[in-house]
Amino acid sequence: MSVGVLLLVCAAGLAVGAKSIPLGDVWHGLFHNSGTGNDVIVLDVRLPRTLLGLLVGAALGLAGAVMQALTRNPLAEPGLLGVNAGAAAAVVSAISFFGVTSIGGYVWFAFAGAAVVSVLVYALGGSRSATPVRLALAGTAATAALFGYVNAVQLLDSAALDRLRFWTVGSLASADMSTVEKVWPFIAVGIVLALLIARPLNALEMGDDTARSLGANLTRTRVLAMLCVTLLCGGATAACGPIVFVGLMVPHLVRAITGPDMRWILPYAAVLSPVLLLGADVLGRVVARPAEVQVGIVTALVGGPVFIQLVRRKRMAQL
Repeated sequence: MSVGVLLLVCAAGLAVGAKSIPLGDVWHGLFHNSGTGNDVIVLDVRLPRTLLGLLVGAALGLAGAVMQALTRNPLAEPGLLGVNAGAAAAVVSAISFFGVTSIGGYVWFAFAGAAVVSVLVYALGGSRSATPVRLALAGTAATAALFGYVNAVQLLDSAALDRLRFWTVGSLASADMSTVEKVWPFIAVGIVLALLIARPLNALEMGDDTARSLGANLTRTRVLAMLCVTLLCGGATAACGPIVFVGLMVPHLVRAITGPDMRWILPYAAVLSPVLLLGADVLGRVVARPAEVQVGIVTALVGGPVFIQLVRRKRMAQL
């Protein structure tokens, strides 16, 4: 059923936009491209956008699920814990100070930024003694500082501002096949790695002592999980900017369907996260037609109330 919903959203992504295209014409554009009219829109504009949405959605959803298991924090998410902000700050630095203009160049900066901030937030939150609240506070502080830096760089560098205006709010609008080709290997490795560590993540969620008694290698699991998050968040952020709340909302929805087993949560998150991201992208194209609202803004508007509800539920559970 989840795969069927994903296919429907992909079809909507190909058919809906500033110009609505009948599904018959979408099919023709995909398999019988004439090089003119609707065929060009489908093949050169909307297909890359949909493929990138699939990759980025799966990456963010899996990264969120892995981070929640790794930190035993139900509020963990790449955007909330500063990982996306670290990648964004590194990319902005690469573009503004080093003149890097291609995604193949600054994707490495995105990985470095995501990795550094992941370790920093984990350390500031107390490392092994970290609590959900301390991690959330450390991530919020890091995010605020890094996005302040990003905004300052853009204001001081008008050329960087022009290049990054839509990227910094999270956008699929500039997607092309070149971008998809450059980031898919990194995201694919991150996805495979996430699925491979599902069983030790189950043990890790039970606490360090229980995980050791079950034979889990805690150090190796944590290192692989951080590598997985770095690959997924770095690739996703380099491709379309920092998009928040996808990695928070979808794992919670999936747990309501599958239960707490990471061997089920991760595959479902990889399918349903693109549903959310592509659905938000289609919604953004519809509500402001013929212009559009960037997907990062739509997910933030949807995710904010969800985050508040999760925090309230957690507080009520503690009373």
